[in-house]
Amino acid sequence: MSNRAVPIEALIVVDVQSAFVSGDGAVPEAARLVDRTTDLIARARRSGALVVHLQNDGPVGADDEPHTLGWELHHPVEAGSTEFVIRKTKDDGFEGTALGGKLADLGVQALAVCGMMSEMCVQATARTALEQGYRVVLPHDAHATYDIPAAPGISDGVPAAMVSRVAEWALGNEVEIIAHAKDVTFTALPSRSW
Repeated sequence: MSNRAVPIEALIVVDVQSAFVSGDGAVPEAARLVDRTTDLIARARRSGALVVHLQNDGPVGADDEPHTLGWELHHPVEAGSTEFVIRKTKDDGFEGTALGGKLADLGVQALAVCGMMSEMCVQATARTALEQGYRVVLPHDAHATYDIPAAPGISDGVPAAMVSRVAEWALGNEVEIIAHAKDVTFTALPSRSW
């Protein structure tokens, strides 16, 4: 894990949607996740960094089916030139979306990824960002997932915290894992983006 606090220009908030952070279907660490993502978003906004909210469009009947209560983003969006929503249908926030083009157009070189699910959409989005040459910061306490249930004859259940840690580890040594979201620092987008 790193404690580096080199500023970044963008925050990618992955799938922090009502179905996953409230009610009976919330991830085990929902309160912590909401607290950390709220703080990250506020600090990114104050610094003039880019804030991108990824919103998953689940299939019909899923908790995140479009235009249902569970699909709604938990955090209010302050839409503008430095904050917007990108809808997606795949785990990877870059696949089939405008995310890569937007980051390039705005001159982003470094970004933080937070949200859910650690081993799915967070990991897939962070991996593609690394592959595209971005400096990627992953605050350990600002992503979450569900417990994995036991699989008879295969394994015991796996606690969500362990799943999240394995997701970080699987990204390799190029990702900068920071223990605490409060240690992530932001800087304004490059002036050429205005």
